[in-house]
Amino acid sequence: MSELTQNEYREQRLTNMRALEDMGYKPFGHAFKRSGRLAEIRADFEEEKVVTAAGRLTTVRDMGKSIFADIRDGSDRFQIYVQKKSLDEEAFDAFKLLDVGDHIGVEGALFTTRTGESTIKISKWDLLSKSLLPLPEKWHGLKDVEARYRQRYLDLISNPDVRALFDKRIAAIRETRAFLEARGFSEVETPMLQGQAGGAAARPFVTHYTALDQEMYMRIAPELYLKRLLVGGFDKVFELNRSFRNEGLSRTHNPEFTMLEIYEAYTDLSGMKDIIEGLITHLATEVFGGLVVGEGDDAIDFNLPWREVTYRDLILERMGEDWYDLSFEDACARAEKEGLSLDPEWGMMMVTHEVYEKLIEKTLHQPTFVTRFPAELVPLAGACDDDASVVDVFELVIGGKEVAPAYKELNNPLVQRERLDNQAGEDTEKVDTDFLTALEHGMPPAGGMGIGIDRLIMTLAGVDAIRDVILFPQLRQK
Repeated sequence: MSELTQNEYREQRLTNMRALEDMGYKPFGHAFKRSGRLAEIRADFEEEKVVTAAGRLTTVRDMGKSIFADIRDGSDRFQIYVQKKSLDEEAFDAFKLLDVGDHIGVEGALFTTRTGESTIKISKWDLLSKSLLPLPEKWHGLKDVEARYRQRYLDLISNPDVRALFDKRIAAIRETRAFLEARGFSEVETPMLQGQAGGAAARPFVTHYTALDQEMYMRIAPELYLKRLLVGGFDKVFELNRSFRNEGLSRTHNPEFTMLEIYEAYTDLSGMKDIIEGLITHLATEVFGGLVVGEGDDAIDFNLPWREVTYRDLILERMGEDWYDLSFEDACARAEKEGLSLDPEWGMMMVTHEVYEKLIEKTLHQPTFVTRFPAELVPLAGACDDDASVVDVFELVIGGKEVAPAYKELNNPLVQRERLDNQAGEDTEKVDTDFLTALEHGMPPAGGMGIGIDRLIMTLAGVDAIRDVILFPQLRQK
């Protein structure tokens, strides 16, 4: 719709609003007592039962002396019927001044039309809020992708499938909490504003705390605070949290995202594996309709068991059995031949990890536990008992995306200090010494896991872009 046309629509609606005001209808700020939401009225339907309902006017079918229309609230759509002989003349004439998008309240008796449609026959109505701008044309839905994200409210109004997807997201988060609480986990809250950005290797958002005159960071992960709670005696904790990483935007990345982190004392990686298998199969069945998502070659099958494979074996499968025996120069040449761009500062470990991230991970379509990563990549994880060069972790990859990394948590404060020092290099101020002090008071052996909720919802819903599962994704300002 052009700006000129939109302005013309707005002027017409303002004219209608003023006419309604002259007839005694207040256009804004009027509450209305409902018998229930529209879904509840439909569920308790009885012929001739008098109800009060409210919602947004979404379609109007004017037949002269009678009008059929639809209203929607946050739960359902319901048909209403307005007949000239059932209202006083002024109320009927006023109804004809309403525009699609207006919020109204109605009172009337329930009945069923000849076509079987549950309907409210209106005896009274009131204007609750005037819509000054039109909804997407003819209720066919908002098609412009940019507008869908920037004006999500219009997307939700006009695209029922979008609303249904976010209802499933809400249900999935509710079920996740119930799943963990039923297993004895306590939900906790830890700081979003931190003096040290720890728990992951990522660029933080930086701000200034005026009262303390110090630099602060939006958290990149809640991990180090949750481990402090393990030290403090909480043995089963989780946090559904917002985390922030000052990095790129892509189909699978948003700088502000929802993460679930779970920690359980006296368990290990097997405990985390049981939780993630149980949680995902529960959500798939109870919220998303089954254990198979999608169709044909794109289908993802969540039936257990899921594949488990080591990081090293995946590298050898992709790059050849002699990969780890190659000279660094030959390994770089082979990687570049596969189309990779390598940073000259990288060593063999980072070149190998680039192979994993760029060439292998995206091919892991079915649920796959990738295990035994190099210790340098995961400084907060405990080493494998049989090989200190690799850590006892898994990354659950589904649909080519990492969904849930999990660790046997490192609770040795001396080794942890050494690893964090090595990671920080000359930037020693980046080491969270308070966390290390907490570890020295004794953290129990534990398993821990992070789950990217946005990516998990993408996977279970079968959508390709993270923006489609975030109500208000980050966009460049106009």
